[in-house]
Amino acid sequence: MINVALKEWSVICDLLLDGRMAFVLRKGGIIEDRGPGVFDLKHDQFALFPSWAHQKPEMIKPEFREGVELLDEPERVTIRGYTEAAHIWQVPHRAAVDALDDLHPWSAQQIDMRFDYKPENPLYVVALRAYRLATPIEINNLPEYGGCRSWIELDDKSAIDQTHAEPTMDDAAFHQIVQRIDQAMNSF
Repeated sequence: MINVALKEWSVICDLLLDGRMAFVLRKGGIIEDRGPGVFDLKHDQFALFPSWAHQKPEMIKPEFREGVELLDEPERVTIRGYTEAAHIWQVPHRAAVDALDDLHPWSAQQIDMRFDYKPENPLYVVALRAYRLATPIEINNLPEYGGCRSWIELDDKSAIDQTHAEPTMDDAAFHQIVQRIDQAMNSF
């Protein structure tokens, strides 16, 4: 059972769980254990908790914008899957992210925003192996899950049973993406 989740834009959760991407860019949110903007990879396996806060179509490349919904945070959230963190890299330079442009949906404006927000804090790339749950579950979006934070602890009745989950991309495709990321992060 998984009782922790990473909050991420709904469109990014969908792309991960549809096998269309395999990493996220992270800086911490405003409400983090070590302070605003400081991201810690606290868990290596976690559910994907979709969020609509701050999700904007202009921050996503045009070919991915059909998946961007502009909603208030709902009372209930559907958890469709979970991920395993395969590796985390600190981004050495903007050119390292630019080398991965064909592997992600973020616009140049969004990438700039990630670098510019709390520039004293590093930006990270986290390779995620995503798994679709056999049966998605709907949970209450509790007040303690709100706010701009990376991690949320799911209450006991919302823990995720990953039995019979299926990977969203095959091993070879995932490992090829991890190698590309590693090469980009270590070339600058």
